[in-house]
Amino acid sequence: MNDLARVRPRAALDPQALRRDFPIYRSNPGLVFLDSGASAQKPAVVIDGVAEFYRRDYANVHRGVYQLSQRSTDHFEAGRETTRAFLNAADVNEIVFTRGATESINLVAQSWGPAFVKPGDEIIVSDLEHHSNFVPWQMLCERMGAHLKVAPTDTTGGLDLAAFEALLNAHTKMVAVTHVSNVTGAILPVERIAELAHAKGALVLVDGCQAIPRMPVDVQAIGCDFYAFSGHKAYGPSGIGVLWGRYELLAAMPPWQTGGGMITQVTAAHTEFQAPPHRFEAGTPDMSGAVGLKLAFDFIEKLGRDAIREHEEALTGYAIDRLSRIPGLNLLAGGQQRLSVLSFTLDGVHPHDVGTVLDQHGVAVRVGHHCAQPLMDKLGIAGTVRASLGVYNDRDDIDALAAAVEACREMFSR
Repeated sequence: MNDLARVRPRAALDPQALRRDFPIYRSNPGLVFLDSGASAQKPAVVIDGVAEFYRRDYANVHRGVYQLSQRSTDHFEAGRETTRAFLNAADVNEIVFTRGATESINLVAQSWGPAFVKPGDEIIVSDLEHHSNFVPWQMLCERMGAHLKVAPTDTTGGLDLAAFEALLNAHTKMVAVTHVSNVTGAILPVERIAELAHAKGALVLVDGCQAIPRMPVDVQAIGCDFYAFSGHKAYGPSGIGVLWGRYELLAAMPPWQTGGGMITQVTAAHTEFQAPPHRFEAGTPDMSGAVGLKLAFDFIEKLGRDAIREHEEALTGYAIDRLSRIPGLNLLAGGQQRLSVLSFTLDGVHPHDVGTVLDQHGVAVRVGHHCAQPLMDKLGIAGTVRASLGVYNDRDDIDALAAAVEACREMFSR
């Protein structure tokens, strides 16, 4: 399965050349894909590697003494070790495979939460959160008699750090924030957030879905306690996600889902559970997903995470400048630092209509509230048009987006 030779090392990203690594572009000539924030396209090295695993090495893991099962287990656990290294986690046993960031966050909320949250405690989220990092905490608070506090953004669209700090107190048990907003691209100061939260005795969970494919992530340097993300946004398969947690926290948490593969002994009177991470991986895991995730991370590392961030930062700046010059286009603020995600409205045109016209011009974007209704309510809008970048995007894509928006504006101004 050594397909990495296909990925050519580059000092600086060349999106046009990179598109040759993504079969979707061969199948859809002229595609302008600006929806990687929802789900990134897959390079051939991932697609072919997963297929090869099914052809040559597939068997259930951790349960067979025969060679095929051992090979499958080796591939699966290699995915765990690659993920550990990708995050600079201290211990491979801190890596829990899930179905996605949604399940990762729910796992913490529904395992750690009832065990450690009591009536009168407080949990803080930001108003930038995806529903997956908002609703689980809201439900936990309702269940446990705790209180949900929402840290606001400031006029720049970034987190109001002073307001956040003012919310912290001895009752704060968890702070759950995004690393990069899926609506505005705002980069939150997660290191400082963790420092402030820990000073009050609170834990910190970071939703890293938008950060993982775009920038270096070092969970030890961030200082958070949990980090969650989905593989499909990082050029990997759908159906695989990761929860990283400090081992001592995972070891103190009870299982969430139960079944095969996560127990050491079952009797009619009592069940004993495995240590992390396996106690949180009930049932047959997504073996091919772990294989694909490893290949996706290898792909990203081959390109270079610093190079990816530099490329997408430059393209974000170009997009802001280009879109800001379109009359009637209102770009949502994204703080002092933003990366790869831009949302806007167009005067007099519903976002869904904008998205439909853009599609007619071959430009694929996302429209709606982006699973961030608290933010939309604060801004007084129902939804936006969102363009989000990947390694395969270049200035021509931004120019195509701008031209399609201008055509839409002209169409609806008649």
